[in-house]
Amino acid sequence: MLLYNVTVTIELSVHEDWLNWMRNSHIPDVMSTGMFLSYRLNKMLGHEHEDAEVYTVQYLVKDMAHLIQYNDTYALDLQAKVKARYDGKYVVFRTVMEVVDHNEHL
Repeated sequence: MLLYNVTVTIELSVHEDWLNWMRNSHIPDVMSTGMFLSYRLNKMLGHEHEDAEVYTVQYLVKDMAHLIQYNDTYALDLQAKVKARYDGKYVVFRTVMEVVDHNEHL
């Protein structure tokens, strides 16, 4: 299994709206693609940004084939919606990690 990690630094001026939109629109849209098994939305504590909050969204994906299909079929449109709504108000970077071990029941 893989973990698709999206780290977002979002300006405080739009933070509450962004968080609500992520919970009620964007993450449900990502999950409705059927490419991911589960997700976690996490808030970073103790970061150095005084004018922003930092979050990660971690999507659990079965294998690289599903992640490639997500990127090829869905990612550009979903990312464009974020950009249209919050352009200039956030910075994002994405990483992919292999799940080596866990204690969660999937």
